[in-house]
Amino acid sequence: MQKTGILGGGQLGRMLLQQAVNYPVETFLMEIDSQCPAAHLCHHFVQGDIRNFEDVYRFGEFLDTITIEIESVNVDALEKLEAKGVKIYPHPSALRIIQNKILQKDFYKKNEIPTAKYITLQSKNDLELQRSFLPGVQKLAEGGYDGRGVQVIKTASDISKGFEGASILEELVDIHKEISVIIGIDEKGGTALFPPVEMVFDTALNQLDYQVCPAGLPEKIMWRVEAVALKVVRSLRSPGLFAVELLVDKAGNVYVNETAPRVHNSGHHTIEANYCSQYDILWRILLGFPLGNTEIIRNSALVNLVGSTECSGDVIYEGMREVLAMENTYVHLYGKKQTKPGRKMGHVTILGNNPSDLIRQAHLVKSKLKVIA
Repeated sequence: MQKTGILGGGQLGRMLLQQAVNYPVETFLMEIDSQCPAAHLCHHFVQGDIRNFEDVYRFGEFLDTITIEIESVNVDALEKLEAKGVKIYPHPSALRIIQNKILQKDFYKKNEIPTAKYITLQSKNDLELQRSFLPGVQKLAEGGYDGRGVQVIKTASDISKGFEGASILEELVDIHKEISVIIGIDEKGGTALFPPVEMVFDTALNQLDYQVCPAGLPEKIMWRVEAVALKVVRSLRSPGLFAVELLVDKAGNVYVNETAPRVHNSGHHTIEANYCSQYDILWRILLGFPLGNTEIIRNSALVNLVGSTECSGDVIYEGMREVLAMENTYVHLYGKKQTKPGRKMGHVTILGNNPSDLIRQAHLVKSKLKVIA
């Protein structure tokens, strides 16, 4: 039986392990928190720091395959494990590119993948010298996650809140829609593409609020979105599962925003809405099985459940019974005992046919189900 390790034990690792029970695989998980959401679902839990070279190397040296549920892993250790014969999904070479937003943007430019114009900054002082580039979006080169490390710098008066350290400053795109495309790619280069989803963000938290699938795009722009996302994944030259986030402006131009080398928040709906989920596709890739069917069974909406802004402490889910009573509505909780403002605590998937009805139902769920303490 294949021995597969997962670096990171959050909700993504949790849902990946929930899918693993269908396959002949012995699962290993490493996370620094022994009470993390995924800890109790693996065959073997190892307490360790996924950012530490020795912890990652010792964890992986007796495994057949390793994957990740978060980008901030020690790539040096993964490279050494890969040289020893452990299969890493995605390859460390792809992780190095994606971990650093400067390298990621340079990768898009080198491979002629459309992305917003940008300049690189090494310090906050560099931002002072780029006033003519504003308005723009500043993104830390490393360490940004879930809305952190990203901010809009509209005018010179905003420069004072700029980030220290290496970053990029992107041209502000006149966004019409934000789209995500999840693609699996196997060892032979075969691809499994999920239909694009349309994401709506909470501007205060700078993270996903709700989404609808399929995205409401004209056919020609949909084709363009899929073609650009496929080019990103193929150019990385690595098997694995990737989420490509794209921006469509009001003129219909398509730009790659960023890429995640793992299962992704924008793919949670696939558990109920598609014949194969994103988690199932990744296991098929890890185990060398044929890629599955990513087609939609029914249209869907997804609502992120996050901690209310005024609440911290032991979590309470207010309105749970009402939401569970709704037809074609599926609640997923992540097993986190403590809530805090903006923390991802779960999601709700809603199935239906009419996009307008799905959006209405998503707002109804948001109004009824509250994450409080």
